[in-house]
Amino acid sequence: MTGDARPLRADARRNRARILEAAETVLARDGTSASMRAVAHEARVGLGTIYRHFPDQEALYHAVIVEGVLRLLAEAETLPADAGEAFFGFLGRVVAGARRRRTPADLLTAAGADPKAGTAEAARGMRNVIERLLLAAQESGAVRSDVRMPELLVLLSAACLAAERDQWSDDLRGRALGLLFDGLRPRR
Repeated sequence: MTGDARPLRADARRNRARILEAAETVLARDGTSASMRAVAHEARVGLGTIYRHFPDQEALYHAVIVEGVLRLLAEAETLPADAGEAFFGFLGRVVAGARRRRTPADLLTAAGADPKAGTAEAARGMRNVIERLLLAAQESGAVRSDVRMPELLVLLSAACLAAERDQWSDDLRGRALGLLFDGLRPRR
Protein backbone atom coordinates (compact mmCIF):
# COMPACT_ATOMS: atom_id res chain seq x y z
CA MET A 1 0.00 0.00 0.00
CA THR A 2 1.08 3.56 -0.58
CA GLY A 3 0.81 6.37 1.96
CA ASP A 4 -2.65 7.28 0.65
CA ALA A 5 -3.90 3.67 1.12
CA ARG A 6 -4.24 2.83 -2.57
CA PRO A 7 -3.09 -0.66 -3.49
CA LEU A 8 0.23 -0.81 -5.30
CA ARG A 9 0.24 -1.66 -8.98
CA ALA A 10 1.62 -5.07 -9.89
CA ASP A 11 4.93 -3.64 -11.17
CA ALA A 12 5.32 -1.55 -8.02
CA ARG A 13 4.69 -4.64 -5.85
CA ARG A 14 7.34 -6.54 -7.81
CA ASN A 15 9.82 -3.67 -7.44
CA ARG A 16 9.17 -3.46 -3.71
CA ALA A 17 9.74 -7.22 -3.33
CA ARG A 18 12.97 -7.00 -5.37
CA ILE A 19 14.19 -4.09 -3.27
CA LEU A 20 13.55 -5.97 -0.02
CA GLU A 21 15.25 -9.11 -1.33
CA ALA A 22 18.21 -7.06 -2.58
CA ALA A 23 18.45 -5.18 0.73
CA GLU A 24 18.61 -8.45 2.63
CA THR A 25 21.34 -9.73 0.29
CA VAL A 26 23.37 -6.52 0.47
CA LEU A 27 23.02 -6.27 4.25
CA ALA A 28 24.18 -9.88 4.65
CA ARG A 29 27.14 -9.25 2.34
CA ASP A 30 28.19 -5.71 3.34
CA GLY A 31 26.96 -5.47 6.91
CA THR A 32 26.78 -1.99 8.37
CA SER A 33 28.58 -0.49 5.35
CA ALA A 34 25.62 -1.35 3.10
CA SER A 35 24.42 1.60 1.02
CA MET A 36 21.16 2.43 -0.70
CA ARG A 37 23.12 2.64 -3.95
CA ALA A 38 24.31 -0.98 -3.50
CA VAL A 39 20.72 -2.06 -2.79
CA ALA A 40 19.53 -0.28 -5.94
CA HIS A 41 22.26 -1.94 -8.00
CA GLU A 42 21.43 -5.40 -6.58
CA ALA A 43 17.69 -4.87 -7.18
CA ARG A 44 18.37 -3.46 -10.67
CA VAL A 45 16.31 -0.36 -9.97
CA GLY A 46 17.16 3.30 -9.66
CA LEU A 47 17.60 5.07 -6.33
CA GLY A 48 14.39 6.98 -7.04
CA THR A 49 12.46 3.71 -7.15
CA ILE A 50 13.80 2.77 -3.72
CA TYR A 51 12.92 6.17 -2.28
CA ARG A 52 9.38 5.97 -3.72
CA HIS A 53 8.84 2.86 -1.60
CA PHE A 54 11.03 3.75 1.40
CA PRO A 55 11.58 7.41 2.33
CA ASP A 56 14.93 6.65 4.00
CA GLN A 57 17.27 3.83 5.00
CA GLU A 58 15.56 3.49 8.35
CA ALA A 59 12.23 2.70 6.66
CA LEU A 60 13.93 0.18 4.37
CA TYR A 61 15.71 -1.58 7.25
CA HIS A 62 12.48 -1.73 9.27
CA ALA A 63 10.76 -3.26 6.24
CA VAL A 64 13.54 -5.87 5.91
CA ILE A 65 13.04 -6.89 9.55
CA VAL A 66 9.25 -7.06 9.22
CA GLU A 67 9.47 -8.97 5.93
CA GLY A 68 11.70 -11.58 7.57
CA VAL A 69 9.23 -12.06 10.40
CA LEU A 70 6.31 -12.26 7.96
CA ARG A 71 8.18 -14.94 6.00
CA LEU A 72 8.60 -16.95 9.19
CA LEU A 73 4.91 -16.54 9.96
CA ALA A 74 4.02 -17.76 6.46
CA GLU A 75 6.30 -20.78 6.98
CA ALA A 76 4.38 -21.54 10.18
CA GLU A 77 1.34 -22.29 8.03
CA THR A 78 3.21 -25.09 6.24
CA LEU A 79 4.72 -26.85 9.24
CA PRO A 80 4.49 -30.63 9.67
CA ALA A 81 1.34 -32.09 11.22
CA ASP A 82 3.37 -33.59 14.08
CA ALA A 83 3.08 -30.96 16.84
CA GLY A 84 6.51 -31.63 18.37
CA GLU A 85 8.26 -31.58 15.01
CA ALA A 86 6.44 -28.35 14.08
CA PHE A 87 7.32 -26.68 17.40
CA PHE A 88 11.01 -27.56 17.44
CA GLY A 89 11.39 -27.01 13.70
CA PHE A 90 9.89 -23.54 13.89
CA LEU A 91 12.06 -22.52 16.86
CA GLY A 92 15.09 -23.75 14.93
CA ARG A 93 14.11 -21.56 11.96
CA VAL A 94 13.69 -18.54 14.22
CA VAL A 95 17.20 -18.97 15.62
CA ALA A 96 18.68 -19.66 12.17
CA GLY A 97 17.14 -16.42 10.89
CA ALA A 98 18.53 -14.36 13.77
CA ARG A 99 21.82 -13.73 11.95
CA ARG A 100 20.02 -12.29 8.92
CA ARG A 101 18.05 -9.89 11.14
CA ARG A 102 21.11 -8.62 12.99
CA THR A 103 22.51 -6.18 10.44
CA PRO A 104 19.31 -4.17 9.84
CA ALA A 105 18.75 -3.96 13.60
CA ASP A 106 22.36 -2.88 14.18
CA LEU A 107 22.08 -0.18 11.53
CA LEU A 108 18.86 1.15 13.03
CA THR A 109 20.37 1.19 16.51
CA ALA A 110 23.51 2.96 15.25
CA ALA A 111 21.31 5.60 13.64
CA GLY A 112 19.55 6.17 16.95
CA ALA A 113 16.34 4.48 15.81
CA ASP A 114 14.46 1.77 17.62
CA PRO A 115 14.71 -1.46 15.59
CA LYS A 116 11.41 -2.58 17.11
CA ALA A 117 9.50 0.53 16.03
CA GLY A 118 6.82 -0.34 13.51
CA THR A 119 7.19 -4.06 14.12
CA ALA A 120 4.56 -4.51 16.85
CA GLU A 121 2.04 -6.29 14.62
CA ALA A 122 4.66 -8.71 13.27
CA ALA A 123 5.94 -9.35 16.81
CA ARG A 124 2.39 -10.04 17.99
CA GLY A 125 1.93 -12.47 15.12
CA MET A 126 5.18 -14.23 16.02
CA ARG A 127 4.18 -14.51 19.67
CA ASN A 128 0.77 -15.94 18.71
CA VAL A 129 2.33 -18.55 16.42
CA ILE A 130 4.87 -19.61 19.05
CA GLU A 131 2.16 -19.85 21.70
CA ARG A 132 -0.08 -21.91 19.41
CA LEU A 133 2.81 -24.25 18.59
CA LEU A 134 3.77 -24.54 22.27
CA LEU A 135 0.25 -25.46 23.35
CA ALA A 136 -0.10 -28.04 20.56
CA ALA A 137 3.31 -29.55 21.39
CA GLN A 138 2.37 -29.73 25.07
CA GLU A 139 -0.96 -31.37 24.24
CA SER A 140 0.83 -33.98 22.15
CA GLY A 141 3.31 -34.68 24.97
CA ALA A 142 6.32 -33.42 23.00
CA VAL A 143 7.00 -30.48 25.36
CA ARG A 144 6.94 -30.35 29.16
CA SER A 145 3.64 -29.16 30.58
CA ASP A 146 5.36 -26.70 32.95
CA VAL A 147 6.93 -24.67 30.14
CA ARG A 148 5.25 -21.26 29.87
CA MET A 149 5.57 -18.51 27.28
CA PRO A 150 7.70 -16.13 29.42
CA GLU A 151 10.37 -18.79 29.99
CA LEU A 152 10.22 -19.98 26.40
CA LEU A 153 10.60 -16.45 25.05
CA VAL A 154 13.59 -15.79 27.33
CA LEU A 155 15.28 -18.99 26.12
CA LEU A 156 14.46 -18.28 22.48
CA SER A 157 15.66 -14.68 22.77
CA ALA A 158 18.92 -15.81 24.36
CA ALA A 159 19.51 -18.38 21.63
CA CYS A 160 18.77 -15.79 18.92
CA LEU A 161 21.06 -13.24 20.53
CA ALA A 162 23.89 -15.76 20.84
CA ALA A 163 23.40 -16.93 17.25
CA GLU A 164 23.44 -13.43 15.82
CA ARG A 165 26.30 -12.06 17.90
CA ASP A 166 28.61 -15.07 17.86
CA GLN A 167 28.02 -16.07 14.22
CA TRP A 168 27.29 -19.68 15.09
CA SER A 169 28.14 -22.30 12.52
CA ASP A 170 25.29 -24.57 11.45
CA ASP A 171 26.90 -27.38 13.45
CA LEU A 172 27.19 -25.34 16.65
CA ARG A 173 23.65 -24.01 16.26
CA GLY A 174 22.38 -27.59 15.87
CA ARG A 175 24.22 -28.82 18.97
CA ALA A 176 23.17 -25.84 21.10
CA LEU A 177 19.54 -26.12 20.02
CA GLY A 178 19.65 -29.85 20.69
CA LEU A 179 20.59 -29.12 24.31
CA LEU A 180 17.95 -26.41 24.62
CA PHE A 181 15.26 -28.59 23.08
CA ASP A 182 16.17 -31.52 25.34
CA GLY A 183 15.44 -29.23 28.30
CA LEU A 184 11.98 -28.47 26.90
CA ARG A 185 11.06 -32.13 26.37
CA PRO A 186 9.28 -34.08 29.12
CA ARG A 187 11.49 -35.85 31.64
CA ARG A 188 11.44 -39.60 31.13
